[in-house]
Amino acid sequence: MRTLVPRLRHRPWVVAVLAGFSAVGLLLAAFVAAPVSSAAADSGCRVDYAVDQWSGGYTAAIKVTNLGPAVTSWRLTWTYGGDQKVTSAWNASASQSGKAVTVTDAGWNGALATGSSADFGVQGTYQAANPTPSDFAVNGVSCGGTTAPTDPGTPTTPPPSGGCGSAVLCTGFEDQSGSTPSGAWQFTAPDCQGTGTVTVDTSVAHSGGKSIRVDGKAGYCNHAFVATTADLSSVGPVYIRMWVRHTTALPAGHVAFVSMPDSSQGGKALRIGGQNGALQWNREIDDATLPAQSPAGVAQSEPLPTGSWQCLRFMVDTSNGHLDTWLGDQQVPGLHQDGVPTADIDQQWLSRTAAPRPTGLRLGWESYGGGDDTLWFDDVAVGSAPIGC
Repeated sequence: MRTLVPRLRHRPWVVAVLAGFSAVGLLLAAFVAAPVSSAAADSGCRVDYAVDQWSGGYTAAIKVTNLGPAVTSWRLTWTYGGDQKVTSAWNASASQSGKAVTVTDAGWNGALATGSSADFGVQGTYQAANPTPSDFAVNGVSCGGTTAPTDPGTPTTPPPSGGCGSAVLCTGFEDQSGSTPSGAWQFTAPDCQGTGTVTVDTSVAHSGGKSIRVDGKAGYCNHAFVATTADLSSVGPVYIRMWVRHTTALPAGHVAFVSMPDSSQGGKALRIGGQNGALQWNREIDDATLPAQSPAGVAQSEPLPTGSWQCLRFMVDTSNGHLDTWLGDQQVPGLHQDGVPTADIDQQWLSRTAAPRPTGLRLGWESYGGGDDTLWFDDVAVGSAPIGC
């Protein structure tokens, strides 16, 4: 080194060449080491994951933002580092295999333009730990993002309804203080009352610690419902989400477990229930059904599974009378009315042109012959926009 340095002092062009080689080498090294695919992926999406948790359970409010080209649908994946188990989701569908979670859009929120977002959430349980995940990917592409977890040492109260978005009515019945419905929900027996009962149950619930239990009895005069005191006449279109659990398969005879006073029928009810073992809509004023009760029409509906919580969602378009129904995230074809006549589905329904205008919501049981059933209702929401399970 002692001989080299003096020689270089007399040859400045050598120093420049060597310096140039050194700079090129550094640039090449940086280029080879740079995580090009990761940087491109990080610029394509962002995930915000905010946790609210309590002892043994949690919810996560999640926002997916598309920073890349527009997409028509999205699939978000992540891996849990603890023993978390996803039990339900809203505004999306969720599944889990081991520690890997996959969430897909709900259809109506699948299309994301550049810069737009979709908000949804999951609810779950854990035993030992609930660390926040960080390996988010949308449609297989890794995302950058931020998380906002709640301090694990600060338990909070579980939400009453598992996520309702901008719903005007949202309840998990956690505010009920006794065994008899009170406050914003009151017992009612439209038309006539028999031996059917409605109680607040603290032993069976979809989330939280309470639900509404209905012991429905057979016979025409056994109407037993719990009704919201909220006036829903200004809500339109009307979207309803509820979780329901029942014990006895829907009978062959006509029964109803959702009843909505309808101002377009002079206060008579727009009803949701069953007949011939499958779900149906029924209009009290003329007893029209959706679907038609032909074998082909009933085949387009679905039974209501027993012994487990089921997410039921309904839509009533108060501007044109269209109806829709989802069991979980699956549309029920026979309970879809879009104004276009469909054989064995809506020929009865389209005989009346006045669009329904629900003014209230009643949950319970009424039958028109045989048909006892015990039902539970929980996590009920009503709004003017779709509400996920």
